[in-house]
Amino acid sequence: MKSLSNPSDFPEPILIAVNGVELEVFEAGRRNGGKPVLLCHGWPDLAFTWRHQVPALVAAGYHVIAPNQRGYGNSSRPAEVAAYDVARLAGDLVALLDHYGYEDATFVGHDWGAMVVWSLTLLHPARVNKVICLSMPYPVRGETPWIEFMEAVLGSEYYFVHFNRQPGVADAVFEENPAQFLRNLYRRNEPRKEPQPGMVMIDLARAETPVGGPLMSDSDLAVYVAAFEKSGFTGGINWYRNLDRDWHLLADVDPIIHQPALMIYGDRDTVAPAENLAAFAPDVEEIHLDSGHWIHQEKPEETNRAILQWLAR
Repeated sequence: MKSLSNPSDFPEPILIAVNGVELEVFEAGRRNGGKPVLLCHGWPDLAFTWRHQVPALVAAGYHVIAPNQRGYGNSSRPAEVAAYDVARLAGDLVALLDHYGYEDATFVGHDWGAMVVWSLTLLHPARVNKVICLSMPYPVRGETPWIEFMEAVLGSEYYFVHFNRQPGVADAVFEENPAQFLRNLYRRNEPRKEPQPGMVMIDLARAETPVGGPLMSDSDLAVYVAAFEKSGFTGGINWYRNLDRDWHLLADVDPIIHQPALMIYGDRDTVAPAENLAAFAPDVEEIHLDSGHWIHQEKPEETNRAILQWLAR
């Protein structure tokens, strides 16, 4: 499979001190100052996930800023779990805007990055002018903290719950063989299968034979393997370990997204579409692509077209 990009073509990183940490930031299109777009990756991912979007956004006149968020790559990895709550993750992005001298920006998030973008928009609405999220729709804040709710409905082995109730166990399994875990995780055209007992991510990390086809070229996957061999997985998993704390942090904010929003779903994604997104994001457009979870990597041209056409409107 030919990659659309050579890893060496991705922007060179710089380390920027923000909000008490250092972030490894990949920037392109500074000449397009005044039209900032911040790209926010998910788990277990990197800013490199946006390698197909960066050149398209720059060519369309945007100043693209893509950090490895705290816990990832060469960005800071604080030891305390509470250092990864959504208020701090959002604060990193606000401080990044301040560093570049921007009042506001368009924020794009995939997976956990989408959770951060939705939450950032609630916590700092003046700093966000447009919202684009992939895979993960707006996280409705019900009456029960999120991990408690998931444990009651999905059980103790559901990976969100397992990460919280058995800290360190999954981290160690992933770190035994990062290359195998990442190879098995980043797939396309995976056959649908019935839910199995056990902890799905640990089972995936230990599977000797992957299913479906590879999502990335060998050279692209090598970027991920090198990064996680160095960083480990605990920083990123600590985002999950703050979900109940995040639920409390968002208790007193206006729950409505007032900015224009674009939501992109993969029709073969295991993350279910929102049933009532417009109730929380009244100015939202929802788009479906024939894709699995890694939408912007699996369908880069379609994703770029959807984003750029929506931004142009």
